[in-house]
Amino acid sequence: MKKSNLGVNTICTHIGEIPDEQFKGAVSPIYLSSSYEFMDVDVKRYPRYFNTPNQDYLAKKIAALEHAEAAQIFGSGMAAISTVMLAFLKSGDHVVVQNDIYGGTRNLIEKHFKDYNIEYSFTKDLELGSFKACIQANTKLIYIETPSNPLLKLVDIEAVATLAKSKEITSVIDNTFATPIIQKPIDFGIDIVLHSATKYFGGHSDICAGAVATSQAHINTIWQTSIALGGSLSDFTVWMLERSMKTLAIRVKAQQRNAKKLARFLDQHEAVAKVYYPGLKSHPNHAIAKKQMKGYGAMLSFELKDYINASAFLKALKLIKPSMSLAGIESTMLLPAKTSHALLTPESRKAQGISDGLIRFSVGIESKKDLIKDIEHAISCTLNPELMKTNA
Repeated sequence: MKKSNLGVNTICTHIGEIPDEQFKGAVSPIYLSSSYEFMDVDVKRYPRYFNTPNQDYLAKKIAALEHAEAAQIFGSGMAAISTVMLAFLKSGDHVVVQNDIYGGTRNLIEKHFKDYNIEYSFTKDLELGSFKACIQANTKLIYIETPSNPLLKLVDIEAVATLAKSKEITSVIDNTFATPIIQKPIDFGIDIVLHSATKYFGGHSDICAGAVATSQAHINTIWQTSIALGGSLSDFTVWMLERSMKTLAIRVKAQQRNAKKLARFLDQHEAVAKVYYPGLKSHPNHAIAKKQMKGYGAMLSFELKDYINASAFLKALKLIKPSMSLAGIESTMLLPAKTSHALLTPESRKAQGISDGLIRFSVGIESKKDLIKDIEHAISCTLNPELMKTNA
């Protein structure tokens, strides 16, 4: 049966399995060897070459989910991002980058590209005209992230991909927030898809990994750079990631259902000033979300009204964890200004609309009622500190 004919849960469960030929086990065996035979073999395997059995097979699962020809696993999302950037950009080249991106990616560009004599331009906004205006004769890449971290802004994927192709520019997208369960950028013409696999692919807050999905030709180019930079992943972690991805679609859909309900709850709460979620009709990119996403994702951000201290609110939470990272089955919140975007200058954060009180909410699989109760309790405790003492 062709992969394209398989349902998403079947792909998550079965594509990328390593057959246990010896003992007929139901799950993939782990190959932890760092030394493999090199004579009379079709593939000379070595962990840093990204071609151990566990690495090879998991890449097939990711490629199938993203409708890509091939994929590659990395030690982190930033390892994947930096390797792709350096594989396609050389001294004197230029990259167009959307203004609203993950803080780590922006830090890589602003603090390190000058060392490689790589030029860059951040767009004024996320409209297609801003991308066009930034293109130069030496532009080699257009880089987007949609939905964006942390304000959930959207870029028209197909429009950017079409623009890039018309100029013979390679297009790259960070698809971490949406996952291939919600959007498949390659179907809209994007060349290279990136993931922090630490997030939804891992899904249990116990894995650090990255991934790239693209054409075989592009993987060949990326591989040449990746073996020099050495951002490979241990095979035990690869095995854990393959195990986790079997439930990817189930987890993401459950989290997404909760997020939609929590976004509506927050949007109507008298203590909340603003909610950022593509599923709300008030979101400026709601129409784009309906066009390119199957649902609206499980990430949202919000701002409390001025009379409520965001840090105090987070400390008052009992069920939702004030924690780094995102996309685990447990709900978490954080302040991007102090975590994911802390490396940016206050001016850069302000330009992106990231206030010091902005809260990013990664919605988990808990009961919606329990999450709402926890938020209401935390708001009450923040307004009345005596409640915090009573409930300590």
